[in-house]
Amino acid sequence: MTVAETAASHWDGRIIRILGDRENHVYEMAVPSGRAALRLHRAGYQSSAAIRSELWWCDQLSRAGLPIPAALAPQGGGLLVPLDDGRHASAIAWLEGEALGEAGLFPRPLTDVLAQYHALGQLLARLHQTTDGLVLPADFTRPRWDRDGLVGETPFWGRFWDHPAATPDQRRVLIRARDLLRERLTGLKTGLIHADVLHENVLVNDHLVSLIDFDDSGFGFRLYDLGTALIQTVYHAEQPEIRAALMAGYGTSDLQMVETFTLARTLASVGWTMPRLAPDDPIHRSHLARAVMCAEGLLT
Repeated sequence: MTVAETAASHWDGRIIRILGDRENHVYEMAVPSGRAALRLHRAGYQSSAAIRSELWWCDQLSRAGLPIPAALAPQGGGLLVPLDDGRHASAIAWLEGEALGEAGLFPRPLTDVLAQYHALGQLLARLHQTTDGLVLPADFTRPRWDRDGLVGETPFWGRFWDHPAATPDQRRVLIRARDLLRERLTGLKTGLIHADVLHENVLVNDHLVSLIDFDDSGFGFRLYDLGTALIQTVYHAEQPEIRAALMAGYGTSDLQMVETFTLARTLASVGWTMPRLAPDDPIHRSHLARAVMCAEGLLT
Protein backbone atom coordinates (compact mmCIF):
# COMPACT_ATOMS: atom_id res chain seq x y z
CA MET A 1 0.00 0.00 0.00
CA THR A 2 1.12 3.56 -0.65
CA VAL A 3 1.46 6.03 2.22
CA ALA A 4 -1.78 7.71 1.11
CA GLU A 5 -3.65 4.41 0.98
CA THR A 6 -2.38 3.48 4.43
CA ALA A 7 -3.45 6.87 5.77
CA ALA A 8 -6.90 6.58 4.16
CA SER A 9 -7.46 3.23 5.85
CA HIS A 10 -7.63 5.00 9.22
CA TRP A 11 -10.90 6.54 8.03
CA ASP A 12 -11.97 3.32 6.29
CA GLY A 13 -11.36 5.31 3.11
CA ARG A 14 -10.31 4.65 -0.46
CA ILE A 15 -8.18 7.09 -2.48
CA ILE A 16 -9.97 8.46 -5.56
CA ARG A 17 -7.47 11.04 -6.87
CA ILE A 18 -4.84 13.53 -5.82
CA LEU A 19 -6.06 17.13 -5.56
CA GLY A 20 -2.88 19.05 -4.79
CA ASP A 21 0.72 18.77 -3.64
CA ARG A 22 1.77 22.29 -2.70
CA GLU A 23 2.41 22.48 1.06
CA ASN A 24 0.60 19.20 1.72
CA HIS A 25 -0.47 16.25 -0.39
CA VAL A 26 -4.27 16.39 -0.58
CA TYR A 27 -6.46 13.58 -1.88
CA GLU A 28 -10.11 13.03 -2.51
CA MET A 29 -11.17 9.81 -0.84
CA ALA A 30 -14.33 7.77 -0.54
CA VAL A 31 -15.45 7.08 3.03
CA PRO A 32 -18.54 5.27 4.37
CA SER A 33 -20.39 8.59 4.72
CA GLY A 34 -19.55 9.74 1.17
CA ARG A 35 -16.48 11.77 0.22
CA ALA A 36 -13.76 13.47 2.23
CA ALA A 37 -10.45 15.26 1.73
CA LEU A 38 -7.37 13.49 3.07
CA ARG A 39 -4.32 15.62 3.87
CA LEU A 40 -0.77 14.36 4.34
CA HIS A 41 0.89 17.28 6.12
CA ARG A 42 4.39 18.25 5.03
CA ALA A 43 6.88 17.33 7.73
CA GLY A 44 8.49 20.30 9.45
CA TYR A 45 5.98 22.95 8.35
CA GLN A 46 3.21 22.92 10.97
CA SER A 47 3.62 21.11 14.28
CA SER A 48 1.10 18.49 15.35
CA ALA A 49 -0.18 20.93 17.99
CA ALA A 50 -0.69 23.62 15.33
CA ILE A 51 -2.55 21.20 13.05
CA ARG A 52 -4.82 20.10 15.89
CA SER A 53 -5.52 23.76 16.64
CA GLU A 54 -6.44 24.41 13.01
CA LEU A 55 -8.79 21.41 12.96
CA TRP A 56 -10.41 22.47 16.24
CA TRP A 57 -11.01 25.98 14.89
CA CYS A 58 -12.49 24.77 11.60
CA ASP A 59 -14.73 22.37 13.48
CA GLN A 60 -16.04 25.20 15.65
CA LEU A 61 -16.71 27.37 12.59
CA SER A 62 -18.53 24.50 10.86
CA ARG A 63 -20.65 23.85 13.95
CA ALA A 64 -21.59 27.56 13.91
CA GLY A 65 -23.02 27.10 10.41
CA LEU A 66 -20.21 28.53 8.30
CA PRO A 67 -19.44 26.79 4.96
CA ILE A 68 -16.08 25.52 6.18
CA PRO A 69 -15.07 21.84 6.28
CA ALA A 70 -15.33 20.10 9.64
CA ALA A 71 -12.64 17.72 10.86
CA LEU A 72 -13.30 13.98 10.61
CA ALA A 73 -12.03 11.76 13.41
CA PRO A 74 -10.10 8.61 12.42
CA GLN A 75 -11.12 5.20 13.69
CA GLY A 76 -8.80 5.40 16.68
CA GLY A 77 -10.15 8.79 17.78
CA GLY A 78 -8.39 12.13 18.00
CA LEU A 79 -7.79 14.26 14.91
CA LEU A 80 -4.34 13.31 13.60
CA VAL A 81 -2.72 10.05 12.54
CA PRO A 82 1.10 9.85 12.69
CA LEU A 83 2.63 8.20 9.61
CA ASP A 84 5.79 6.12 9.32
CA ASP A 85 7.49 8.72 7.12
CA GLY A 86 7.26 11.41 9.81
CA ARG A 87 4.20 13.16 8.44
CA HIS A 88 0.72 13.38 9.94
CA ALA A 89 -2.59 12.67 8.23
CA SER A 90 -5.92 14.38 8.79
CA ALA A 91 -9.28 14.29 7.05
CA ILE A 92 -11.96 16.90 6.58
CA ALA A 93 -15.52 16.85 5.28
CA TRP A 94 -16.08 17.32 1.55
CA LEU A 95 -17.55 20.60 0.31
CA GLU A 96 -19.13 20.91 -3.12
CA GLY A 97 -18.11 23.66 -5.52
CA GLU A 98 -15.60 24.80 -8.10
CA ALA A 99 -12.59 27.02 -7.51
CA LEU A 100 -13.31 30.73 -7.88
CA GLY A 101 -10.79 30.97 -10.71
CA GLU A 102 -7.17 30.55 -11.72
CA ALA A 103 -4.89 33.54 -11.13
CA GLY A 104 -6.52 36.44 -13.01
CA LEU A 105 -8.79 34.25 -15.11
CA PHE A 106 -12.49 33.71 -14.39
CA PRO A 107 -14.72 31.20 -16.14
CA ARG A 108 -17.82 33.29 -15.36
CA PRO A 109 -19.32 36.66 -16.42
CA LEU A 110 -18.04 39.66 -14.47
CA THR A 111 -21.43 40.27 -12.86
CA ASP A 112 -21.26 36.78 -11.34
CA VAL A 113 -17.67 37.28 -10.25
CA LEU A 114 -18.55 40.53 -8.46
CA ALA A 115 -21.46 38.83 -6.68
CA GLN A 116 -19.13 36.02 -5.59
CA TYR A 117 -16.52 38.45 -4.26
CA HIS A 118 -19.25 40.25 -2.35
CA ALA A 119 -20.33 36.91 -0.87
CA LEU A 120 -16.69 36.12 -0.05
CA GLY A 121 -16.40 39.41 1.83
CA GLN A 122 -19.51 38.52 3.82
CA LEU A 123 -18.10 35.08 4.62
CA LEU A 124 -14.81 36.54 5.84
CA ALA A 125 -16.71 38.96 8.08
CA ARG A 126 -18.73 36.06 9.54
CA LEU A 127 -15.56 34.06 10.04
CA HIS A 128 -13.86 36.85 11.96
CA GLN A 129 -16.94 37.71 14.01
CA THR A 130 -17.66 34.08 14.90
CA THR A 131 -14.04 33.51 15.87
CA ASP A 132 -14.13 36.47 18.24
CA GLY A 133 -16.86 34.68 20.19
CA LEU A 134 -14.81 31.50 20.70
CA VAL A 135 -12.79 30.61 23.78
CA LEU A 136 -9.57 29.10 22.47
CA PRO A 137 -8.15 26.02 24.21
CA ALA A 138 -5.15 26.62 26.45
CA ASP A 139 -2.89 24.70 24.07
CA PHE A 140 -4.12 26.46 20.92
CA THR A 141 -1.17 27.44 18.75
CA ARG A 142 -0.92 28.83 15.23
CA PRO A 143 1.66 30.87 13.26
CA ARG A 144 1.67 34.65 13.52
CA TRP A 145 1.00 36.91 10.56
CA ASP A 146 1.49 40.03 12.69
CA ARG A 147 3.98 42.83 12.06
CA ASP A 148 6.97 40.62 12.86
CA GLY A 149 5.55 37.68 10.93
CA LEU A 150 5.12 39.81 7.80
CA VAL A 151 7.89 42.42 7.85
CA GLY A 152 10.04 41.77 10.92
CA GLU A 153 13.68 40.73 10.72
CA THR A 154 12.68 37.08 10.22
CA PRO A 155 9.24 36.95 8.51
CA PHE A 156 7.35 33.67 8.69
CA TRP A 157 7.86 33.02 4.96
CA GLY A 158 11.36 34.46 4.79
CA ARG A 159 13.29 37.68 4.17
CA PHE A 160 11.71 38.58 0.83
CA TRP A 161 14.02 41.59 0.36
CA ASP A 162 16.97 39.16 0.18
CA HIS A 163 15.52 37.15 -2.70
CA PRO A 164 18.53 36.08 -4.82
CA ALA A 165 16.68 36.73 -8.10
CA ALA A 166 15.88 40.35 -7.22
CA THR A 167 17.76 43.03 -9.13
CA PRO A 168 19.43 45.81 -7.11
CA ASP A 169 16.58 48.17 -8.08
CA GLN A 170 13.94 45.63 -7.08
CA ARG A 171 15.66 45.02 -3.76
CA ARG A 172 15.67 48.75 -3.01
CA VAL A 173 11.91 48.89 -3.69
CA LEU A 174 11.27 45.81 -1.52
CA ILE A 175 13.20 47.34 1.39
CA ARG A 176 11.28 50.62 1.08
CA ALA A 177 8.00 48.66 1.00
CA ARG A 178 9.06 46.65 4.05
CA ASP A 179 9.84 49.83 5.96
CA LEU A 180 6.52 51.41 4.94
CA LEU A 181 4.63 48.37 6.23
CA ARG A 182 6.60 48.31 9.47
CA GLU A 183 5.36 51.84 10.07
CA ARG A 184 1.74 51.26 9.03
CA LEU A 185 1.29 47.98 10.93
CA THR A 186 2.67 49.16 14.25
CA GLY A 187 0.07 48.89 17.00
CA LEU A 188 -2.73 47.35 14.89
CA LYS A 189 -4.94 44.71 16.49
CA THR A 190 -4.70 41.09 15.36
CA GLY A 191 -6.94 38.02 15.53
CA LEU A 192 -7.29 34.60 13.94
CA ILE A 193 -7.38 34.79 10.13
CA HIS A 194 -7.43 32.35 7.22
CA ALA A 195 -4.32 33.99 5.71
CA ASP A 196 -4.53 32.19 2.35
CA VAL A 197 -7.73 33.30 0.60
CA LEU A 198 -6.51 32.40 -2.89
CA HIS A 199 -8.85 31.46 -5.74
CA GLU A 200 -8.16 27.76 -5.35
CA ASN A 201 -9.22 27.94 -1.69
CA VAL A 202 -12.58 29.59 -2.43
CA LEU A 203 -15.22 27.18 -3.71
CA VAL A 204 -18.18 28.55 -5.64
CA ASN A 205 -21.55 26.84 -5.92
CA ASP A 206 -23.79 29.27 -7.83
CA HIS A 207 -23.59 32.45 -5.66
CA LEU A 208 -22.69 30.52 -2.51
CA VAL A 209 -19.03 30.47 -1.51
CA SER A 210 -17.12 28.18 0.83
CA LEU A 211 -13.61 28.47 2.23
CA ILE A 212 -11.15 25.59 2.46
CA ASP A 213 -7.46 24.98 3.27
CA PHE A 214 -6.73 26.59 6.63
CA ASP A 215 -3.18 25.21 6.62
CA ASP A 216 -1.63 28.70 6.78
CA SER A 217 -4.19 30.18 9.17
CA GLY A 218 -2.90 32.02 12.20
CA PHE A 219 -2.96 35.21 14.22
CA GLY A 220 -2.81 38.25 11.99
CA PHE A 221 -4.49 41.41 10.74
CA ARG A 222 -8.08 40.92 9.69
CA LEU A 223 -7.79 42.94 6.47
CA TYR A 224 -4.87 40.73 5.45
CA ASP A 225 -7.52 38.19 4.46
CA LEU A 226 -8.96 40.75 2.02
CA GLY A 227 -5.52 41.65 0.70
CA THR A 228 -4.74 37.99 0.09
CA ALA A 229 -8.03 37.56 -1.78
CA LEU A 230 -6.97 40.32 -4.18
CA ILE A 231 -3.39 39.47 -5.11
CA GLN A 232 -4.33 37.21 -8.01
CA THR A 233 -6.28 39.98 -9.74
CA VAL A 234 -3.81 42.87 -9.47
CA TYR A 235 -3.34 42.79 -13.27
CA HIS A 236 -7.07 42.42 -13.93
CA ALA A 237 -8.70 45.38 -15.67
CA GLU A 238 -11.69 45.14 -13.32
CA GLN A 239 -9.59 44.99 -10.15
CA PRO A 240 -11.17 48.18 -8.69
CA GLU A 241 -14.67 46.70 -9.12
CA ILE A 242 -13.60 43.35 -7.67
CA ARG A 243 -11.97 45.06 -4.69
CA ALA A 244 -15.04 47.25 -4.12
CA ALA A 245 -17.34 44.20 -4.14
CA LEU A 246 -15.14 42.35 -1.65
CA MET A 247 -14.88 45.36 0.66
CA ALA A 248 -18.62 46.04 0.52
CA GLY A 249 -19.35 42.44 1.44
CA TYR A 250 -16.91 42.60 4.34
CA GLY A 251 -18.18 45.98 5.49
CA THR A 252 -15.06 48.14 5.28
CA SER A 253 -14.26 51.34 3.42
CA ASP A 254 -10.58 51.45 4.41
CA LEU A 255 -9.12 51.30 0.91
CA GLN A 256 -5.63 52.35 2.02
CA MET A 257 -5.29 49.44 4.44
CA VAL A 258 -6.76 46.91 2.00
CA GLU A 259 -4.14 48.02 -0.53
CA THR A 260 -1.50 47.89 2.22
CA PHE A 261 -2.36 44.26 2.98
CA THR A 262 -2.49 43.37 -0.70
CA LEU A 263 1.08 44.60 -0.87
CA ALA A 264 1.93 42.70 2.33
CA ARG A 265 0.79 39.42 0.79
CA THR A 266 2.66 40.00 -2.48
CA LEU A 267 5.81 40.55 -0.43
CA ALA A 268 5.20 37.44 1.68
CA SER A 269 4.68 35.42 -1.50
CA VAL A 270 8.12 36.47 -2.73
CA GLY A 271 9.55 35.01 0.46
CA TRP A 272 7.48 31.85 0.04
CA THR A 273 9.15 31.03 -3.30
CA MET A 274 12.74 31.00 -2.04
CA PRO A 275 12.94 27.61 -0.24
CA ARG A 276 10.23 25.91 -2.30
CA LEU A 277 10.93 26.49 -5.99
CA ALA A 278 13.87 25.63 -8.22
CA PRO A 279 16.18 28.62 -8.88
CA ASP A 280 15.16 28.76 -12.54
CA ASP A 281 11.42 28.64 -11.88
CA PRO A 282 9.78 31.63 -13.67
CA ILE A 283 7.46 32.17 -10.69
CA HIS A 284 10.37 33.83 -8.85
CA ARG A 285 10.50 36.68 -11.34
CA SER A 286 6.74 36.99 -11.77
CA HIS A 287 6.22 37.24 -7.99
CA LEU A 288 9.00 39.82 -7.73
CA ALA A 289 7.50 41.89 -10.56
CA ARG A 290 4.05 41.78 -8.96
CA ALA A 291 5.38 42.81 -5.55
CA VAL A 292 7.43 45.67 -7.01
CA MET A 293 4.42 46.92 -9.00
CA CYS A 294 2.20 46.94 -5.89
CA ALA A 295 4.96 48.55 -3.83
CA GLU A 296 5.56 51.33 -6.31
CA GLY A 297 1.84 52.03 -6.39
CA LEU A 298 1.81 52.73 -2.64
CA LEU A 299 5.24 54.30 -2.35
CA THR A 300 4.40 56.95 -4.93
